[in-house]
Amino acid sequence: MATLILRRILIAIPTLFLVSLFVFALQRALPGDPFLVIAGEERDAEVIARLREIYRMDDPIFVQFFAWLGQVVQGDFGRSLRTGEPVLNLILQKLPVTIQLATASILVAIAIGIPIGILAARRKGTVVDYSASAVALSGLSIPNFWFGIMLILLVSVHLKWLPASGYESIFVDPWEAIQRLIMPAFVLGNGLAAFLMRHTRSAMLEVLRSDYVRTARAKGLDEDTVIHRHALRNALVPIITLTTLLFGELLAGAVLTEQVFTIPGFGKLIVDAVFNRDYGVVQGVVLCTAIGFILMNLLADVLYILVNPRLRTG
Repeated sequence: MATLILRRILIAIPTLFLVSLFVFALQRALPGDPFLVIAGEERDAEVIARLREIYRMDDPIFVQFFAWLGQVVQGDFGRSLRTGEPVLNLILQKLPVTIQLATASILVAIAIGIPIGILAARRKGTVVDYSASAVALSGLSIPNFWFGIMLILLVSVHLKWLPASGYESIFVDPWEAIQRLIMPAFVLGNGLAAFLMRHTRSAMLEVLRSDYVRTARAKGLDEDTVIHRHALRNALVPIITLTTLLFGELLAGAVLTEQVFTIPGFGKLIVDAVFNRDYGVVQGVVLCTAIGFILMNLLADVLYILVNPRLRTG
């Protein structure tokens, strides 16, 4: 296990380096000069020149990159060009919001997608199977922003059951946080559940055709035992892969859903930063997102071994 983790960390280092270099270079290739906006309406040439000197924008791009990378290694992600606030502070403000929303959304997706996928596999070719596939297709087809708006109109405006928008930390007011999370988490989780349902069904159908499943049935075990103790455990490997990747995607920020429900997470932060040419914020958010994906892949590898003991010998 320790060897696996060490190997993944060693692979992650060049990956993060390439991601950082790629994002840094692309940003500098974008048209427009952020300092023209920062300098105000008069756009004094001396002010612009001074700003460019402070942020080292006149240095060659590789000098700028390695200077920034050296700061990042020391835990300094630089400062926002727009506000002057440390980028790390902005990330630490928004990251708990995104983690809270992503966790709730993935739990909703697991609660809906995996049981329906198992049921569809057990009832292959029946009305249940076709109905589950239709539900999954609708979950993939309905845009999140439209679904969110419809939920707000129904649940908040007409029924007045839940608040329409906003965010509250789970550590400050748990009940208020849950109320505000239910709708956005369901909107995001509904779409992800469709992916999980399709993959769970496919994985279960493949496992149910295996020899050891036929042997378990031949031994007289009841169907529930065969499904949950023999088939599901081996079908979990591709499901774990998909779930961790979906969670990593959520950590990058669900832009439209955050906008609809006025949630101040990573999605809104990076969109505002891109429009404002706030290089430091974009670089910091992308780097943190890449780290999140790498950690999710590492978690998937560890879960493989815990779920499937045969992998431990490797």
